[in-house]
Amino acid sequence: MQKIKTFLWFDNQAEEAANHYVSIFGGDSKVLGVTHYTEASPGEPGAVMTVEFRLAGQEYVALNGGPQFPFTEAISLSVDCESQAEVDELWARLTDGGEEGQCGWLKDRYGLSWQIVPRGLSEALSDPDPVKAARAMKAMLGMKKLDIEALLNA
Repeated sequence: MQKIKTFLWFDNQAEEAANHYVSIFGGDSKVLGVTHYTEASPGEPGAVMTVEFRLAGQEYVALNGGPQFPFTEAISLSVDCESQAEVDELWARLTDGGEEGQCGWLKDRYGLSWQIVPRGLSEALSDPDPVKAARAMKAMLGMKKLDIEALLNA
């Protein structure tokens, strides 16, 4: 059992969001369990209360808690991508119904912020040559979806 889990507060789309994320990340990603509100709980009896799910080995809990606490960019899920193809696929699937942000950030259709990060980004930004690192930073700041080849060639 994972000791620390990220808990995500949704208005009423927890189950839909969990299934959407599982479909995107595949592999060992799956819905682990669903609980429902009861007569004794604050939500509508029978409605989905929480959904536990796993994405790429990391466990999460999604709650249908109502509209009081929408997501903000103050928290995001960062995804380490092995290739530009993976960046491209995740970017397309997560921005479907959502919106693109700057520097590899996006908001999905539920308002949750993600960072889609290609391997090699930190190396490009921390190159021992400060001029090269500055060029990589300038290139990244001008991008929405990150292009690792463009960053490495900057």
